[in-house]
Amino acid sequence: MPRPMKWRRIAFIPENKYFVPQGIKKDKLKEVQLKMEELEAMRLKDIEGLSQAECATLMAVSRQTFQLIIDEARRKVAIALTSGMAINITGGNYTYNICKYKCESCAHEFISAYEAENNQCPVCKEENLTCQEIDRFCKKACRKKWCRKNE
Repeated sequence: MPRPMKWRRIAFIPENKYFVPQGIKKDKLKEVQLKMEELEAMRLKDIEGLSQAECATLMAVSRQTFQLIIDEARRKVAIALTSGMAINITGGNYTYNICKYKCESCAHEFISAYEAENNQCPVCKEENLTCQEIDRFCKKACRKKWCRKNE
């Protein structure tokens, strides 16, 4: 069984997510899908000018994983530009933040993407969870209806 894909933290979603080369008819147009985390990797490294280690830390991945992400992103963009293909920025395995939760039943602490609809402890399967990041991330009551911090 393969390892589950880790969530990649991103801080930017573009307004325009579809780019088309000029002069190619729509029925003959092919496209390349660029994942959100691939765009984020290029933004951090190429626009913000951060080091690989800084980028990896911000995206919550290892340096090797960051390098794989950015290599794939640059390859896709190069193919699209040299082959006259559209670029569709969509999908991926990303999150705006990674939260730390604590199960009040068994005291197990685990991390999960904020957007994930996971409301069970991975160890005991209980739903008695508390957000441990509320002071750092939310700064307000957690929007998760099941989070015990809201009570």
